[in-house]
Amino acid sequence: MDRRMRIFKAIFSIDFVAMLALAVWLFYQLSKGGMPSQYYMKQVLENLTFAGLYFANLLFFYPKLANKYWGVAYLAVLVFIVWLAVVINLYFGDLIGLDEAYIKHFSKPDFTYRPNNHWTKTWITVLSAIMLGLSYVSSVAKKLQKNQLAFEVSEKERVGAELAFLKAQINPHFFFNTLHTIYALMDTNIPSAKSSIYSLSHMMRYVLYETQNEKTLLSKEVEFIEDYIALMKVRIAPDVQVIFEKQTGFRDLPIAPMLFLPFVENAFKHGISAVHPSYVYIELFEKDKKLVFGVRNSLFVGLSKQLDEESGIGILNTKRRLDLMYPGKYELITEKDDFAKEFVVTLTLNIDEH
Repeated sequence: MDRRMRIFKAIFSIDFVAMLALAVWLFYQLSKGGMPSQYYMKQVLENLTFAGLYFANLLFFYPKLANKYWGVAYLAVLVFIVWLAVVINLYFGDLIGLDEAYIKHFSKPDFTYRPNNHWTKTWITVLSAIMLGLSYVSSVAKKLQKNQLAFEVSEKERVGAELAFLKAQINPHFFFNTLHTIYALMDTNIPSAKSSIYSLSHMMRYVLYETQNEKTLLSKEVEFIEDYIALMKVRIAPDVQVIFEKQTGFRDLPIAPMLFLPFVENAFKHGISAVHPSYVYIELFEKDKKLVFGVRNSLFVGLSKQLDEESGIGILNTKRRLDLMYPGKYELITEKDDFAKEFVVTLTLNIDEH
């Protein structure tokens, strides 16, 4: 919440409006000229009483009693303090000689003024009840606001913990697949295995440092994908087509780290065959203020059913991360074309809204 909104809410809060109304009323009463001094003293006491009732209920009676003894006990306390307010004001009037001052001021040769304590009791009772009602509404509003804030904080902590858990699952999953690739090279191509270990160390820096933050730069994510593709090319046949097309001059936007990797991993896992022509096409571009990441890979008999049954922990976790980090601001489309023997994943992010 920005500073202007906080000021706006403070100015138009129930507490502020109630106290402003009392202040305006007191100023109006004190502006009357020619009245006995006892009259002005009485007006000050009345307004102090109303303000005292308001904040007593707001700060003490409602927090202490309403939640535990809601019902007869709390209402009885409110009725008692209203009665006490009436008694205090009447006693103070007698103490300062208010009735005598009124009789002296308002009586005429042909008219004798008679004080009306019934009107005073009614006035104080009604205004006290109004102030207590306003303070009750303010108390309830503050409680709801506090509960909402506590819920938002708790939800933010929960989401943060879940995101950390998901990333903690993705990272070992990635390393497991990569180490499996290097292990397969140890018996067939030691120089390539050594080169792959070096590439893996470079990728580990990204995983260890960049994934600790909620966001990384798109350029770093692209470099990571390129390193991963280079690592995968070592173990696949030379005739497998692997193409990564990137839009030139794209904006270096902040993005969730390792967001694209599970889709690329999935393509290499299910789209490569040792005996059939295979391909993995990856593209990244920006269109209409939306970032589009797409992966197309060849699909073979037997793997189609496997794709339906298990998408892998990486894909499932990525979907959940998208729900948490880009709620309502992304579109994930997966298409399996058995006729064309192709599997397509398209992720679209509304980057300007996030």
